[in-house]
Amino acid sequence: MATHSETRSVPYSADLMFQVVSDVQRYPEFLPWVTGLRVLMRGRENDKDVIVAEMVVGYRNMRERYTSRIVLDRAARVIDVSQTEGPFRNLDNHWKFTPRENGCDVEFKIDFQFKNPLLNVVVGQMFERVVMKMADAFVKRAKALSKQTA
Repeated sequence: MATHSETRSVPYSADLMFQVVSDVQRYPEFLPWVTGLRVLMRGRENDKDVIVAEMVVGYRNMRERYTSRIVLDRAARVIDVSQTEGPFRNLDNHWKFTPRENGCDVEFKIDFQFKNPLLNVVVGQMFERVVMKMADAFVKRAKALSKQTA
C-alpha cells in the first residue's frame, strides 16, 4: 500500500484552498493526469456536502476510471475522499485546512493500493513525484484564483 502524509504552509486562505480542492469538476483544467471528470451526484448528509464523481486519470497509454465519494465539511474545513468503484483495492485521502496569520496550513494524507499488482509496482516507483506534482498544482490554482479576485 502506498501512503503519503504532509502539511504545507501556503500563503492563501484556508477558505480559498478548501474551494480549490472541493471544486472537483475543474480538476481536468489544472491537475496533471486528470483527463476527465463527471459529477454523478450532489447531496447533503449531516450538514456536509457530498459529491459522487467519476474521474479518468491517464499517463501515456494507461487510463483508469474510478468513482469516489467526496465529503465536504465546510465548517471544519475538512475534505474526505474514498473510492466507491474502480481499480483500487483502497483509495482514501483526507484534506484539512487550518487558517494561519498569513495563509493556512494544508494537511494532506493519501492511502491507496491498486487491485492490479503490476500497477502498484509502476505507480509505486513514481508515487512521491506524482503526489508532489499534484499538490503543487492545487497551490498553483489557488495562486491563479487569488490574482483574479485581487
